[in-house]
Amino acid sequence: MSTEAPCGWFAVQTRVGQESMVASMLESKSYEVFLPLFERQRQWSDRIKKVIRPLFPGYVFCRALDDVAGRILTTPGVRCIVGFGKSPALIEDREIQAIRRITRSGLSACPCRYLHAGQRVKIARGPLSGLEGIFVRRGNQHQLVVSVHLLRRAVAVRMDAEWIQTERSS
Repeated sequence: MSTEAPCGWFAVQTRVGQESMVASMLESKSYEVFLPLFERQRQWSDRIKKVIRPLFPGYVFCRALDDVAGRILTTPGVRCIVGFGKSPALIEDREIQAIRRITRSGLSACPCRYLHAGQRVKIARGPLSGLEGIFVRRGNQHQLVVSVHLLRRAVAVRMDAEWIQTERSS
């Protein structure tokens, strides 16, 4: 019987605005880190500027053994590892992989509210083919919402409605 601690993805809560610094420090400690970002246009009175922000403000994803939490918690800017009581909670690999695919797709993504209800869909075509999420229509725009259930946060990405295949109920 193996007593090895499970290796997986954890959500590390940071001080807001310190996500990049925490990610760099965790990487310097040899952790695999994922900090999903998105680009937003900000309008000032004299110009428009593109700024890069975290898709999950106040969080960095870190792949680690759950018995090394102490090394993560001693990193400056880290508030805690999201979990239940004193036990860190694993995030499903498929949720991390879905967020990675969205950020690499080149499609416009942004944070959105976490959705409990809605029609589950699977993307049949396009750069997000194979991903599953919740279909949302806003005006004449179509979005796929992918959730990280542990954080109760979600990401919306614009997409072509023709890429969608609705899931069939069993």
